[in-house]
Amino acid sequence: MIALRGKQKRWLRAQAHTMKPLFSVGKQGLTPEWLEQLSAAINKRELFKVNILNNSDVAVDELKTMIEDETGIQVVQTIGHTLVLFGESSEAENRHYSAAVQKI
Repeated sequence: MIALRGKQKRWLRAQAHTMKPLFSVGKQGLTPEWLEQLSAAINKRELFKVNILNNSDVAVDELKTMIEDETGIQVVQTIGHTLVLFGESSEAENRHYSAAVQKI
C-alpha cells in the first residue's frame, strides 16, 4: 500500500474528476460481498468513485472507516455522498495510476 502525500492525492482527485460512480451503497448497506467486489474492482481499475444513495442507512464517515479498515483501499476524497477510492493493483499490467503516483 502506498502512503499518499498531498500532491499525490491532488493528482488522483484530478484524475477522478470526470469519472462517474462505479459502485453505490443502498438499503443493503455494507456487506462482506460488497467489500470483496470493491477489492476486485481495485485490482482492475485502481481509482474509482463510490456513491451513497439517499435511502442508505450508512453514514459517509462510517463507510470511509470501514473501507479503510477492512481493505487496503484508501479514500482520497469525500464530496457529499461520493467517495474517491484508490488502491494499488496486485496485477502489474493494471498499475497505471499507481505507477504515475509513485513518480510524483
